[in-house]
Amino acid sequence: MSFPDFASLNPGYPSTSMPIRFDDIGNRLKAFRLGSGLSADEIASQLGISRTALYRFEKGEVAKIETLEKLAELLSVSVPTLLGVGVEYIPSALAYFERMRQIEESSEHIIVLAGPISYLLASASFDQALGEILRESIPDSLPARKRALEQVDDIIAVLHQRKETYRRRRPGIVNLISATEMEHFLENGLVGRLGQSDKVRRERRGLARAEAEHFIALIEEAPIGVQIGIVADTLPHASFQLFRQPDRQILALSPFRLGEQPNIRVGVAMITSAPEALALHEKMAQDLWQRALKGPAAVRLMRGLLPKARE
Repeated sequence: MSFPDFASLNPGYPSTSMPIRFDDIGNRLKAFRLGSGLSADEIASQLGISRTALYRFEKGEVAKIETLEKLAELLSVSVPTLLGVGVEYIPSALAYFERMRQIEESSEHIIVLAGPISYLLASASFDQALGEILRESIPDSLPARKRALEQVDDIIAVLHQRKETYRRRRPGIVNLISATEMEHFLENGLVGRLGQSDKVRRERRGLARAEAEHFIALIEEAPIGVQIGIVADTLPHASFQLFRQPDRQILALSPFRLGEQPNIRVGVAMITSAPEALALHEKMAQDLWQRALKGPAAVRLMRGLLPKARE
């Protein structure tokens, strides 16, 4: 299976204009509503509309521009962001992961560069431990800690929906993994913060080792639609994903991360279909893929990292 050429899959690429899709406007409304922490009832009440009307908007039914302006103000986003004009800026991890779920619903190919662990390919054991790790990552002194902890449950629910969508649809995935980040992951373990007891650190290093072995097995088995490359040199710190859908391509850049020392609180993610951004990131991904180790060579490198990790 070869690296997907996004440009050749869309003869019109790059396009200088993207039609406004009302279903996307509804999807963005839902994602930003979830990220705001406000319930549908609270938003409907402040807008002076029914909850049913709000849900209709979230399903893509056209809302008056005045209503969109009020929604944008209430959700602390711009009207262009809701309309998908230019770049979507997303300051909430929950809203970002919900947007990923929505985009993955109709994606045919995905290119992922996202730290040592790509969530869609992660193991069931990783899923089981993730909630505890995310809660652990929230500082005890955080002023809004209670709300942050409540959002972890919402994030886990959205992530599980993403995993279910992936298992049902099986889009093609190219996953680029940094050998350096994997080595750090094995050294520090699957932890939400540093400073854990020796007992906890041993347990978490065991979880990290099991996850590395899971990815080694994926490389060896080479399931249909999954390509994994291990990059031995420098990778960007910010993760990005490229999505190919039947009628367009989408780029998502994110500071939010899962795995070792996760971040679900700080940063601004961006989503765009701007041709220049797509072309530059696809070229970067292709260059990294060409340099990446694959198959037996990738397995040897990954297995070589395992003895370095302390038990």
